[in-house]
Amino acid sequence: MYIPPAFREEDPTLLHAVMREARLASLVTATPDGLLATPLPLFLDETEGEMGVLYGHVARANPQWKAAATGDAMAIFMGPDAYVSPSWYATKRETGKVVPTWNYVAVHAYGPAEFFDDAERLLQVVTRLTDLHESPRAEPWAVSDAPESFIRAQLRGIVGLRLPIVRLEGKRKMSQNRNAEDRAGVAEGLAASGREAERASAALIPRGGD
Repeated sequence: MYIPPAFREEDPTLLHAVMREARLASLVTATPDGLLATPLPLFLDETEGEMGVLYGHVARANPQWKAAATGDAMAIFMGPDAYVSPSWYATKRETGKVVPTWNYVAVHAYGPAEFFDDAERLLQVVTRLTDLHESPRAEPWAVSDAPESFIRAQLRGIVGLRLPIVRLEGKRKMSQNRNAEDRAGVAEGLAASGREAERASAALIPRGGD
C-alpha cells in the first residue's frame, strides 16, 4: 500500500482498533494462477504472537484454501471513508486551485494463511465470531441455541483460517496534508452528511494548528 509520510499510522493499538471495528475483511492470496480474494469476517486475538493472530473460516467449496500460496496472505480492513468535495476548502475561495479527493482509513495485515478442518477448533472459531457480533443485541443468538447435530453438520462445510500477523501497514488519510482552514471545512461538510461513514470520517480529521 502506498503510504505518504503524512498518512502513515504505526500505532499498534490504533491499527488493532481499526481491525476490530471493521465488520468485514478481504483475504487475498497470491497463487501461481493469479490472485484469489474472499470477503469474510475475521476476529483478532491479540494474546497470540507479537502482533496478534486473525481467525475466520471459508466455505469448503472455496478453492482459495486449497491453492498453493506464493508468499504471505494479506487481510485488508477498511475503516471510515468519505468523498471530499473541493467546495469545502477555504483554498477554493482563495485560489480555486483544488481538486476532489477521498479520505479513508485502511489496515493491511500480512502473514502465512493456515487452514484447518479440525471440528473442535472450527467450533471455537465459529462460536467466538458469533459471540462477537451477537453480543450487542438485546437477545443475542448463540451457537448452542441450534441442535448440536445440526451445528456439527454445518462445520463440515467450512474450513478454518488462522493467520499469524507478521507485518502491519496502516494508512489514515484524513486531510492531514491540508491547512487548518481547509480541514475545518472538510470536517464541517462531512459532519452534515447523511452517511454514517462520512460523519465518522469527520470526527477523525485533525483540527487546529496549520
